[in-house]
Amino acid sequence: MSLLSPAFDASGLRDYTYDWAVVDVETSGLVARRDRVLSLAVVILGPDGEQTDQFSTLLDPGCDPGPVHVHGLTAERLRGAPVFDQVAPRIAAMLRDRVLVAHNAQFDYDFLAHEFARAGTALPVARRLCTLALNRRVDPPTEDLRLGTLAAHYGVPQVRAHDALDDSRVLAGVLRASLREAARLELPLPLVSCPPRQDPRFAPRTPKTPCAYRNPGRPESGGPLVQGMKVAITGETVTPRADLERQAVEAGLNVMGSVSRHTSALVTNDVSSGSGKARRALSEGVPVLDETTFVRLLGDVRPGTRHERTQHPEAVIPSPTTPPATALAPPVPEPSVPAGSLPGPAPSAPTTPPRPAGPAPDGRPLSGRRVLALGGTHPDAVAARGRIVELGGAAAINLSASVTDVVLLEGGERDRRMKRITALAFPTHDAAWLDAPVITPLARQGGGPAAPRVLPRGGVIDLPQPSGSSSAVPWTVTATWAQQTSCEIDVVAFVVDEEEQVCFDEDFVFYGAPENPGGTVRLHSDGPTEQTIGVDLAALPPSVRKVVVAAAIDGTPTFGDVGAIHISSGPGPSAAPLVQATLDAATTERTLLLAELYRRGPLWRLRTVGQGYDQGLGALARGYGVDVSD
Repeated sequence: MSLLSPAFDASGLRDYTYDWAVVDVETSGLVARRDRVLSLAVVILGPDGEQTDQFSTLLDPGCDPGPVHVHGLTAERLRGAPVFDQVAPRIAAMLRDRVLVAHNAQFDYDFLAHEFARAGTALPVARRLCTLALNRRVDPPTEDLRLGTLAAHYGVPQVRAHDALDDSRVLAGVLRASLREAARLELPLPLVSCPPRQDPRFAPRTPKTPCAYRNPGRPESGGPLVQGMKVAITGETVTPRADLERQAVEAGLNVMGSVSRHTSALVTNDVSSGSGKARRALSEGVPVLDETTFVRLLGDVRPGTRHERTQHPEAVIPSPTTPPATALAPPVPEPSVPAGSLPGPAPSAPTTPPRPAGPAPDGRPLSGRRVLALGGTHPDAVAARGRIVELGGAAAINLSASVTDVVLLEGGERDRRMKRITALAFPTHDAAWLDAPVITPLARQGGGPAAPRVLPRGGVIDLPQPSGSSSAVPWTVTATWAQQTSCEIDVVAFVVDEEEQVCFDEDFVFYGAPENPGGTVRLHSDGPTEQTIGVDLAALPPSVRKVVVAAAIDGTPTFGDVGAIHISSGPGPSAAPLVQATLDAATTERTLLLAELYRRGPLWRLRTVGQGYDQGLGALARGYGVDVSD
């Protein structure tokens, strides 16, 4: 599989005047390749922000309408409505040569792309803008970034939530206000280039069922196979490959697409073939079985040990009488990088040692503040951001409305953002201020959310567990970095078992395969400086023990050139994040482990990692058992 991502659109970043097509869809579910659009609305805005056209319609999806309690669209209301094919030409004409705008834009974009594909044509959109991503950059003082919350903040009246036309009108007002605020801060717009969704690499393969059994290891010489053993097949076989794999799966074996140190056996009729699998099996000492022996052993596969689904406790909702630690437990002091636990090549040494994890004591001087450090050498900037976290603050990497202080390290006054910082009268300090900061009260308007818990590198925290209606809300990990011109950064995820190996290649989630087959882990590309991994914790199969979120650089630059990566995590893309961390890589890494979501008994935990590797994404993927071609 190719690992190179298409370029984000970097043109016109300082230009806020475009022709806009503001879109909202109501759908029968959350999975675009499976569910259908029930209603849609498009509002057209000119470069001056004035509305010039609008269109809305109900649609007959030809299937169950799904959660009627959310959208109110019953089968009776939809009966007699046009099918998508009938309105596709009108919608295409409105979208063509305009920037598609939506709140959580990839969701609407994916649904439209699949509907156009079913209609036998292409979605005519070259660029999109997500107002959710735009407002994450602006960072207004709101409790969350849901459309209704932003509408109230910007003074846009909302009449009927989850009505496509009203939501589009509201979103048009939010867009206008968000663009004004972005211009005030001189923020570049997070425009995303949209490659054709008809490209087969974007179509997830047929869902596979994860093996229900734990891997018992390798068979003894001449001994039987046991359910859960990982087997790979290479070379020509007498039995058609698909039939051989089906027999193995039906017997309870875990058929893998690659060979690793965890592979139980390789099946081949020509061990000297020189294939990549055969070479890896030889180097790892993996037992080799010929096809005849393998088929004979399939007749007597011994029972294995099933993965057990852990029952989660009921989710705890924070309240004034409930200590915050109940909903989000204090960071647990676990090692950030246990020796030998990470896949792939040996990691490079981190610039600074991980700070001890633990709850922030009350009264630290920078608690509740967001501090942007400018200038300085890479080690100086790393040390300054570490000091900010030590003092209880959040280390910012981009200018936004939530920044409370700016620290100027050597040369910081020459940063291109200083003109805007000076014009907006942000408090600025020299580097010595971090030794003993003198704090002035914040004159902030509006009631913002509670400050997210700041984790150091290696910090571990228990997550509120999904239950009831909350089970449909994905837990998100969002990575943000400074605007780049020299390289692109891809955020990826590996869905792995207890051996830190993917169950099959499709459990590697990246731009070319933006969701795993079960749809439980998804990548959202929100702009050139931000990408999000969403994980449906409640729906993950018992075989999944961990979801690893990583970032990789395409090309020769390193994370030393990029600088810090900021991660935030919380329940759903529009909710206020509950935890955040700023991770500084060393100087030579091209891949960086950002965070892990992993099971510990009945709980899910989040660990910030911040461990880098000099090798590229291909080497990292192979370390997790993904079969990546050279």
